[in-house]
Amino acid sequence: MRMFVNFYAFLLVSLYAHASNGVNLAPPQGFRRIYSTGDEVHVKVNSLTSISTIIPSSYYSLPYCKPLSGIRISSENLGQRILGDQIVNSPYMFRMNVNESFYLCTTSPLNQQEVRLLKQRTNDLYQVNMILDNLPVMRYAEHNGINIRWTGFPVGYNTYYNDNDYIINHLKFRVLINEHEETRKEIGMAMFNETAPSYEIVGFQVLPCSVKHDRESMSKLNLHDIVSPVNCPLELDKSQIIKERERVSFTYEVEFVKSEILWLSRWDAYLKFEGNNIHWFSILNSIGTLFIVTGVLLIRLLRMVRGRGESELKAQSLNNVEVPRWKLLGGDVFRGPENPELFCVMVGTGTQITVMAVVTAGLAALRLLSPASRGMLLTGMIYLYLFSGIIGGYIAVRLWRCIKGTSEEWKSISSSVACFLPGIVFLVLAALNLIHWGSNSTATISIPSFCLVLTLWFCTSVPLTILGGYFAIRAEATGNSMKIASVPREIPASKYPGYLLVLGAGLILFGILYVELFYIFSSIWFGTFYTAFSYLLIVVFLVLVGCVELSVLVTCIRLSVEDWRWWWKAFFASGSVSFYFSMFAISYLIFDLQGLSGPASTTLYLGYTLILATAIMLATGSIGFLASFYFVKFLYSSVSSALHV
Repeated sequence: MRMFVNFYAFLLVSLYAHASNGVNLAPPQGFRRIYSTGDEVHVKVNSLTSISTIIPSSYYSLPYCKPLSGIRISSENLGQRILGDQIVNSPYMFRMNVNESFYLCTTSPLNQQEVRLLKQRTNDLYQVNMILDNLPVMRYAEHNGINIRWTGFPVGYNTYYNDNDYIINHLKFRVLINEHEETRKEIGMAMFNETAPSYEIVGFQVLPCSVKHDRESMSKLNLHDIVSPVNCPLELDKSQIIKERERVSFTYEVEFVKSEILWLSRWDAYLKFEGNNIHWFSILNSIGTLFIVTGVLLIRLLRMVRGRGESELKAQSLNNVEVPRWKLLGGDVFRGPENPELFCVMVGTGTQITVMAVVTAGLAALRLLSPASRGMLLTGMIYLYLFSGIIGGYIAVRLWRCIKGTSEEWKSISSSVACFLPGIVFLVLAALNLIHWGSNSTATISIPSFCLVLTLWFCTSVPLTILGGYFAIRAEATGNSMKIASVPREIPASKYPGYLLVLGAGLILFGILYVELFYIFSSIWFGTFYTAFSYLLIVVFLVLVGCVELSVLVTCIRLSVEDWRWWWKAFFASGSVSFYFSMFAISYLIFDLQGLSGPASTTLYLGYTLILATAIMLATGSIGFLASFYFVKFLYSSVSSALHV
């Protein structure tokens, strides 16, 4: 047994070490690197990305210059593999604080396939993403007098003047450096001269150009030969056109500029957020909405709780006073929902998602999950979900015991919680993975990565979920305060369909979530950094409060009309926000993304939306139901069931 435990622990450590490979636990600025004048600084390249197709592609899928030492892929963590990040080395090299212009290479004559691919990448608005000292390259552009920041630069461009496409083949880099005044110390394996000036990289900018180089002069050059600086031409006849049999020469130049930006604040240019007033207005508006809901709920509760005790109920019966209708449901209110197994599994899974989401938002708000480590946010979310399985299993089995009054089938309930959401996600991702594979996308999840995720799930989430179920059956039973009647009570006909009340509650919740949701979608699909995690944490808290209040309010209203089938209604009262989320996602696809480019991209977008909508429904629905469940237990705790049978 001890040998098995040791082997299991070793297996888990090995799996998580492999999945976390490349995770940077540094602060948001990254690890500090210090350079001396003349030190070589190498640029890395990431996958090509597009806001038009959302299908990342390999950098070297295009006829770009390759390093003489060969292509080497940097270590990738689990989140990077799923997101499609593929960071590799490149032939771009600088010498610290030395302004130079370099020649890279000249391609062989472009063939038909290369021209077609270059034109396609240009028309699909693909961006080239470069990294220097862990800083993404940034491009500044001016539009209508407004300075716009972009990460990356386009593969090429086209104009309204003709039908030609032009490739970006000359880059003017601008590296911002800050002089490091502290005495040089030994860092890693390098020893620095204490008297020599040292520098830190605090900015990385680029001005992309398309230049038609002289073919004869370029043919005599080799990699990293010095060339004369080039001015970006404005005339199209001096730009490099994309067409068959054309040779493309690539060059670049670098300028080092001393800056007052401190190393600790070098990420501010990327994480700068403009929209604080909009966020605060939205939060204050949401708080006002919740105050109104709170007022309505308090009025409803005061009417229901007044005279809820057994002595008051007997007095009402003796005096022939009409008994409130909700008090007539004592024998049916705990009868249990339809499909109780599915219900318990969904509540347990939703609780697990909620724990993961709240902890993730909190860690991100504390800047413990930073953009300096690519893929770290998604990797952390996966780990948190796996380890919170113990909570999901506990809630599901404990609810099952309360409904059925027995611990039988607890293993089946726990196993179902462990498999429910991962099964849905696995099926959807497997289908979407076929699209990525057919498009030669770097977001294609390899079979080893799939096996790694499945092994992590089987070795972590499954046993923890079953352990949570075991704790639930060992815990003290909390039986219902009311005896269930042998014959279900007939439910009077309602004037209005119950789903209208449920949809109304979801609409209020969506109003709280809308502004933050818009910013998150814009960050994801337009390739920018989302940094408003502090606001997100506040919004998550407001949504949880809204789930509690609205679900309890809907439950109160349904009990007041003698509807004892409140279980699923309490769940979907808050869970229906996922319906509005789906409608928002579809409208965003049509009006903001303009349908994307092609059916493959649209299918990917809808597939990811399905996963998010399911997770939102389970999380919000479980919180709303649990609040309603404990409210109902409190409400009927003093009412005698004998008066209602």
